[in-house]
Amino acid sequence: MTAAAESPAPAPAPDPTAEPQGHPQRWLILGVICLAELVVLLDNTVLTVAIPSLTRELAASTSDIQWMINAYALVQSGLLLTAGNAADRYGRRKMLLTGLVLFGIGSVAAGLATTSTQLIAARAGMGVGGALLLTTTLAVAMQIFAPQEQARAIGIWAAVNALGFAAGPLIGGVLLNHFWWGSIFLINVPVVLIGLVAVVALVPESKNPRGDRPDLVGALLSTVGMTSLVYAIISGPEHGWSSPAVLAGAGLGVAVLTGFVLWELRVPHPMLDMSFFRDKRFTGAVAGAVLITFGMGGSLFLLTQHLQFVLGYGPLEAGLRTAPLALTVVVLNFSGISARWTKRLGTPAAIGVGMSMLAVGVTSIALFASDGYAGVLAGLLFIGVGCAIANPAMALAIMSSIPKEKAGVGAGINGTLAEFGNGLGVAVLGAVLNSRFAALLGVGAAGSFPAAMAAADSDAARERVTDSFSTGLSTSQFVGAAAVLTGGLLAAYLLSRAERGADPEPVSAGKTEEAASRGA
Repeated sequence: MTAAAESPAPAPAPDPTAEPQGHPQRWLILGVICLAELVVLLDNTVLTVAIPSLTRELAASTSDIQWMINAYALVQSGLLLTAGNAADRYGRRKMLLTGLVLFGIGSVAAGLATTSTQLIAARAGMGVGGALLLTTTLAVAMQIFAPQEQARAIGIWAAVNALGFAAGPLIGGVLLNHFWWGSIFLINVPVVLIGLVAVVALVPESKNPRGDRPDLVGALLSTVGMTSLVYAIISGPEHGWSSPAVLAGAGLGVAVLTGFVLWELRVPHPMLDMSFFRDKRFTGAVAGAVLITFGMGGSLFLLTQHLQFVLGYGPLEAGLRTAPLALTVVVLNFSGISARWTKRLGTPAAIGVGMSMLAVGVTSIALFASDGYAGVLAGLLFIGVGCAIANPAMALAIMSSIPKEKAGVGAGINGTLAEFGNGLGVAVLGAVLNSRFAALLGVGAAGSFPAAMAAADSDAARERVTDSFSTGLSTSQFVGAAAVLTGGLLAAYLLSRAERGADPEPVSAGKTEEAASRGA
């Protein structure tokens, strides 16, 4: 037999037209990272139902309760960008494991706390772990899925976001009916342990192959700046927007973030490449993301007050009656319906249509909520459909406009925008409500609905307080709807211009990144 006859047949050449495939266990991995994401999001809202227990058993003051709630959000929002950058540099799987460990330790410390100070410190530690988990989960999803599947994967990730925020008070209420308040934190521990085992077994490592030098100054500036700014937004409604603490926080935040931008423009290896903002896809998605969370966060904050103060539901009842929104998002995203709509419409149109439906839902609540829950339900369903379409499309627009090796930074930007927009929406729409409410009741009116009701000395006076508060809520909801619609139209316009070729594709030195980790 000749040598030529003995030589093996050449391997078939790869088909250049074949669609790239994601990680073979990508859907199982997505389930793991969504589980990690869920516990982080639950802890944003689960504490609200435990306030009476904490006040009684830890002798917590009103200030203590506010810090128990805000310490988690404050630390988490301040570290999101830094956490994303660390994931890109040191490894997303490694930072995912670190986030789970820190979150688990913080949960144990919170569940076993015996003083308010201990619980506040534990919540801050949980915020560090939460920042790592929120950024790495989205970044890992972008790595393990091929482009044709990313829309559906991000849709599921976004649905878990909605589910987490909605389910927090419900799960907390169930636990508190059977156990002591620490159970709302210790329930995280078995989830964290399952997550650690699953991440070690399933999730591939990935990181920026360029190995840029760490931007420690940028990390410090972004963390201090965002924390200061978010503190001012959170504290404004409580202390007053002109109070020294709020003005100092806002001023420090703006000054430090300005310094952060100037530093990033001159450093050789910036944490946040400012050239991203020259891409209209990125700019449009950023503008839309801030305005959608501004309108949504503020409108839902107002809706919970309407359900309790105007329609008379208790906290748990009010939480149950907002559940249709989250359920709509979950059904449409888990079924893949929203991803198919996005593919059919295209990203710009999907964002425009989704945010327009969202604005219609908020407007419906503003117009008809006073007539009873039926008007609220219709609005919630419209909002749910709008969120199911717009939120994943917005996140995909942000992530796809950034080089793949910077996926962690992209996830950090996405999370930071959500935190900032949500806090700003609560602050601004809450200020519109208070201003309108006070104007309708008169200059000497009490500053809150409960205080005004307590001061009312007749049925007619109490009815006037309720009507004034309801009118103030409607006015604020209209402002939120206008912000959402503006954001949708602006984002759709900028993204459509970019897709027509107004901007080049972002240049990435890491196009071949993680080829090995995306294999078997």
